Amino acid sequence: MNAEPAPLATAARTRRIGQGARPPLLLALAVALLLALLPGWTAAGAEPAAERSPRGGAEVVDVTRVADRQIDLSVRSSALGGRTVNVRLLTPDGWDPADRSRHRPTLWLLHGCCGDYTSWTGSTDVAEIESLRDVLVVMPEAGRNGWYSDWWNDGRGGDPAWETFHTEELRRLLESDWGASSNRTVAGLSMGGQGALLYAARHPGMFKATAAYSGSAHPLLDEESVDRLLGLVEGQGDDPLRLWGDPVEQRRIWAAHDPYHLAKRLRHLPVYLSCGDGTPGPLDPPDSADDALEADFNRQNHAVAAELERLGARKLTTNFYGPGRHTWPYWERELHASLPMLLDAMGVR
Repeated sequence: MNAEPAPLATAARTRRIGQGARPPLLLALAVALLLALLPGWTAAGAEPAAERSPRGGAEVVDVTRVADRQIDLSVRSSALGGRTVNVRLLTPDGWDPADRSRHRPTLWLLHGCCGDYTSWTGSTDVAEIESLRDVLVVMPEAGRNGWYSDWWNDGRGGDPAWETFHTEELRRLLESDWGASSNRTVAGLSMGGQGALLYAARHPGMFKATAAYSGSAHPLLDEESVDRLLGLVEGQGDDPLRLWGDPVEQRRIWAAHDPYHLAKRLRHLPVYLSCGDGTPGPLDPPDSADDALEADFNRQNHAVAAELERLGARKLTTNFYGPGRHTWPYWERELHASLPMLLDAMGVR
C-alpha cells in the first residue's frame, strides 16, 4: 500500500481466482500423510480430510507444513462462492489439534491491501517471538483488496463475503478441528488494521482486545480519505462501488464499516492505535519521499482516538510516533509494542 492510488475509473472489471478441486481419495491420503508428520498427530488421532464435514460452509481441503510450527490450510468457502483460499497457522508448543479437550488462546493477525496470508511471517519476526509460543496465531487470506467486508455488489451481496468467511466459517472450523479457543484477540496493519477494529466492533464479545497499525480507521473522514479508499480498490482492478456502494447514496453502509462510527462499541475494549505521520523516519531508507497514504491514515487514527477519548474509553493506548512511512519495519515494531496488551487480555503471561 505504498503506491499512490490510481484515479477512480468509471468502470472496472472484477478479477476472480478459482482453484480446481483434487480427487477426494488422493486429497484424503495426502492430508492424512501430512498430519501424521505433524507434531502431536498420531494415526489414531488424525482424521482424514475427507471425513471432516464442512462447518458453517467451510472445509479444509489440503494441509501443507511450510516450516517449524507453521502450517497452511487450504479452505473451501461457501461465503467466497466455493473458492479455496489459504490460512497460515503459527502453532504453539505442544499443539495437537487431535486433542479436542485443549483449546489455545488465539491471536488473529490480518494483512493489508495487496498482501496475503504469508505477509506476516514473510515480513516480520512473528514466528520467533517467544511470548507467542503458547498462542495459536491465525493469519487468514483476505483478498488483495477484500477490506474485511461482505461486499455490497449493487445490493446483491454474495461473493466475496470476507467478514462472513472469517468470523463465522473459519472461526468455527478452527475451534472445531484445529485447537483454537474463544479466548482471542485481533491485530492488523493498514487494510488489516481497519479489519481488526471492524471485527472487534461489529462482533461484540468475539475479541478481547484489538490493535491497528497504520490502519484505515476513518475512511469517511473527508473527501480525500474517501477518494483514497476508492482509488485503492480501483487500483487492484475492482469496481470500487461494489465494496460498500456509493459513499453518498450508501453512506449508511460506509458508516457501518468505519471504525470511527463504531467507536461506541470499542470504548470498553483494550484498543491499540499507532501510525506515523508519513514523513521519512528512522526505519525508512535514506532519501525516502513523504508518504501521503500514511499521512492520511494518521489523520484518521487521530480522529478515532479523539472519539474514543470523548466516549470515555479507559483502555486506549496510542503511539503516534511522528516520522514514519507506510512500511513493514514500523508494523513489526508496533506488533511487539502491542503484544503485552493483546496477550494480557487473554490471560497469557
